[in-house]
Amino acid sequence: MATRRSRRTPGTLRGHFAVLDPATGEAFDEAPDQRPDELDAVVDRAHEAGRSWRADPVARTTALRAAADAVEGAAADLAPLLTREQGKPLAESYAEIARTAARLRYFADLDPAPQPLTDGRPVRSEIRWRPLGTVAAIVPWNFPLQLASAKFAPALAAGNTVVLKPSPFTPLATRLLGSVVSTALPDDVLTIVTGHEPLGARLASHPGIRHVTFTGSIPTGRAVARGAAASLARTTLELGGNDAAVLLEDVDVERIADRLFWAAFRNCGQVCMAVKRVYAPARLYSDVVEALAQRAKTAVVGAGLDPGTQMGPVNNAPQLARVERYTAQALADGARAVAGGHRLDRPGYFHAPTILADVPPNSPVVTAEQFGPVLPVLPYGSLDEAVHAANDTGFGLGGSVWGTDLDRAEAVADRLECGTAWINHHAELSLAQPFAGIKESGVGVAGGPWGFYGNLRPFVVHRLEEPS
Repeated sequence: MATRRSRRTPGTLRGHFAVLDPATGEAFDEAPDQRPDELDAVVDRAHEAGRSWRADPVARTTALRAAADAVEGAAADLAPLLTREQGKPLAESYAEIARTAARLRYFADLDPAPQPLTDGRPVRSEIRWRPLGTVAAIVPWNFPLQLASAKFAPALAAGNTVVLKPSPFTPLATRLLGSVVSTALPDDVLTIVTGHEPLGARLASHPGIRHVTFTGSIPTGRAVARGAAASLARTTLELGGNDAAVLLEDVDVERIADRLFWAAFRNCGQVCMAVKRVYAPARLYSDVVEALAQRAKTAVVGAGLDPGTQMGPVNNAPQLARVERYTAQALADGARAVAGGHRLDRPGYFHAPTILADVPPNSPVVTAEQFGPVLPVLPYGSLDEAVHAANDTGFGLGGSVWGTDLDRAEAVADRLECGTAWINHHAELSLAQPFAGIKESGVGVAGGPWGFYGNLRPFVVHRLEEPS
């Protein structure tokens, strides 16, 4: 893989595109704008590299552990670059890099052991596992390194090769990550390609790709699935979320307010499984709104490289426009901005942390995915009403229940229609657990052994034990 260009004020060079700093809105570097017709050679080289890569599982384990060490060693270079192009606070960038290294180590140690089958017949049957081939990974801009590793770590550990395309909003740190990881890997086992559409569409539909794994919006996920269907490639789609937090009557508002606020506003609300709607019992509604508004008003918003920053900018201009549009529509529908409600008057893509009260339940900020620093809080009369409202959506990624009686809270969580439910916290995942959405929030499973085996196919060998 070509190494990343040194950072400078871009010109921009022919065949490159500018990368913007969301804290200023100005270009600070550039990345290659690769053509779709270049993918044929890239995929061919990945296919050839797979012949030896899949043949030696011991060497794979050693290489992936070395890659994890290399990522940790490069953290001081990766973290500032990630913050510069994505916007998140520097501490969160370091945490993302640590998670990337941990994921490489986790999957390096998974072993697809043969599984014997018995059914009483004189036949010895065994399931063995084979890699799929070359995997296409398409990654969004909110957690570019963490989501990249969530795709390439299990795929590589299973013996596949990977061609990875990051978002054109965040290509630089991913290119650098690819260079760092590739110091421990054979040539062409992991390749990073960057550029604008139709590069991603061509990658998803390329006949040499056997598995397409994508994280992003529902409309783009549908397009990816259509493209992959042309060659009948396997698909894993991690799509949008509109996670609800249901607060019970016995909730201690002050005790949970910090956790609830940051479950919604971490990474400036740009988290697929962030809390995006809060349902509070009518008796506590004002207290909940006020507690969240207080935290929104005092959160320190600024450039991610500033040490005191708690919340950075929205990553890009189109996403900021979406946040502004949803907020304006909610206010026009009769909602109140108890905190924020507007873009900040400064360079860059900053929006004030916003708490909305009295929001009509059919307002787009409630029914769609705002993916930004805006949180609607809605009252409910009965618990059945709250559960129905939480489930009354085409999304089904995650949800949470907050209360003092943990058994009751767990019983309510069991009624939520989503892939993961949390009690008294939200959006925390273990490397060993499956992560999957239902409804329009996803197809397939990522994470843990489930994500690992999603990159393998079963190969069954039958041996007749009777003499011929």
